[in-house]
Amino acid sequence: MKCPKDKSDMIVVEHEKIELDYCLQCSGVWFDSEELELLVSVLKATGAALSGTDLLRPREAEHAEARRKCPVCGHKMQKVWLGEEPGVLADSCPLGDGLWFDSGEMQQVLQKLGPQDTQATKDIISFLGSAFPFTLGTDKRG
Repeated sequence: MKCPKDKSDMIVVEHEKIELDYCLQCSGVWFDSEELELLVSVLKATGAALSGTDLLRPREAEHAEARRKCPVCGHKMQKVWLGEEPGVLADSCPLGDGLWFDSGEMQQVLQKLGPQDTQATKDIISFLGSAFPFTLGTDKRG
């Protein structure tokens, strides 16, 4: 699969039955809709407060950032806000294929889940740290 940001090949990272496509060049992450649903179910099971950061119901955003093409279907993705103000800007496939997070955006979503000392947030940080041990907490925006 090609990265929607820089067109380089992405690698597949699997952890806890969730497969994510990860770009080694820009540190972006693609969540297929199935993986996103699985992550949300894991978050809810751990007690994360998803009401303000519902990953499955993003709000359309007006933004000057260039629209990227979905790596699955090739349609231009919509810019969407995740969470309450200030929201996290992400890219969403208009056909529902998934969500694209630029480097650092997934960490912003995690911060919106609640205090970093809750077990739910620790579990998700642990998950992402296991999936991306060499990039968690870094930002390679370009």
